[in-house]
Amino acid sequence: MQYKFPENFWWGTAASGPQTEGVFEGDNKGDSIWDYWYKESPELFFNQVGPEKTSVFYEKFQEDIQLMKETGHTTFRTSIQWSRLIPNGTGEVNQTAVNFYNEVIDELIANDIEPFINLYHFDMPMKMQEKGGWESRETVEAYVAFAKVCFELFGDRVKKWFTHNEPIVPVEGGYLYQFHYPAIVDMKKAVQVAFHEILASAKAINVYHEMNLGGEIGIILNLTPSYPRDEENLEDVKAAKAADAFFNRSFLDTAVKGEFPSDLVEILSEIDVLPIIEEGDLETIKENTVDLLGVNYYQPRRIKAKESTTKLAEGPMPDDFFDNYEMPGRKMNPYRGWEIYEKGVYDILTNLRENYGNIKCYISENGMGVEGEERYVNDQGIIEDDYRIEFVQDHLKYVHQAIQEGSNVRGYHMWTCMDNWSWTNAYKNRYGLIAVDLDNNHKRTIKKSGRWFNELAKNNGFEA
Repeated sequence: MQYKFPENFWWGTAASGPQTEGVFEGDNKGDSIWDYWYKESPELFFNQVGPEKTSVFYEKFQEDIQLMKETGHTTFRTSIQWSRLIPNGTGEVNQTAVNFYNEVIDELIANDIEPFINLYHFDMPMKMQEKGGWESRETVEAYVAFAKVCFELFGDRVKKWFTHNEPIVPVEGGYLYQFHYPAIVDMKKAVQVAFHEILASAKAINVYHEMNLGGEIGIILNLTPSYPRDEENLEDVKAAKAADAFFNRSFLDTAVKGEFPSDLVEILSEIDVLPIIEEGDLETIKENTVDLLGVNYYQPRRIKAKESTTKLAEGPMPDDFFDNYEMPGRKMNPYRGWEIYEKGVYDILTNLRENYGNIKCYISENGMGVEGEERYVNDQGIIEDDYRIEFVQDHLKYVHQAIQEGSNVRGYHMWTCMDNWSWTNAYKNRYGLIAVDLDNNHKRTIKKSGRWFNELAKNNGFEA
């Protein structure tokens, strides 16, 4: 069957500044929480590979953009590192960083690749974290000032902006489940962090719209559909709805509708963890919704009614309202421990069409991390990653179906362009269309999937 996509559909990949750029002498970058955490606890990072040893995009961006062209990119998303541009989080702008980001943006445009720029990708400047990070109102104002500087410096050429990538992750990782710094467990702080991220996003959107730069601004959310174990079981359905409120609708409703889900507010009120809200905040959130939504999709969430009595923490946790459920016979990516469920992307797009005004959106991340890809190298030194081609195709079939049914989805970005550093997992799982050899001067080699992706973009579709 022929799967054809609409004209001018965006084809490309997503990455982030902290995961690709690296740290170099004379770059004048300040520490982010990741630089700091790695220096403090390198043993937490796979093979003790830290953020200074990423895929060195800072040095190789011209070569990398040529490889993007070779692999069919018409668009590419990355992020501006706050700690690179404004090393102390506030105050002086780092001109070395301005030059770098200008060169990257200009090089992308010169190669007919539209830059999509995200402002926050888990990389709080350490100087701001010392003041409380997202727990603090001061950080909200500092972030909005950072956003304004970015719009002023680059907004003449960048026309697709995003305030946050996966804002639920700093909440989960930093304040509930301990996989991001500051790695504490405190539901009340977690809720305040989420509220400040939502407020910061709305305030940045307001600033951008007031500047009349002729582009669009949105947010990128990892939407993880919550499926009840049994659709007929009311307790399972209720548990799935609670999980959905915590992890999806918390950010989706505020970004698109400008309001908080009433069932979430009810739960947070019951357990006495509502955030501190100042006068005018709710109006700011209501009046500054997104123009464009990025959807990251990797896996579903399977939920059942609360059965376990084990408490994850002394205080309240989202998990007090549901249990995760391992569905028998599910298809798995064994390396990442994630279920592969392609229809999930269709369900998300259908939900956006039916319940969120069919907002203009695109798939901003979707991909498959695999450990030990050197097993698949052929005689020519090329990784034959047919599993990745199959993964992308199978998801794109459902994106195509959603488009046929009227979904307002405008593009597809794979995670990621080239193998990159992935937080505490470092280079454990590889996701790229392009291989990076860390032991051989970060040499790049296009994988089989990269050649396939070029054909996909060139033909604006595929046959399967």
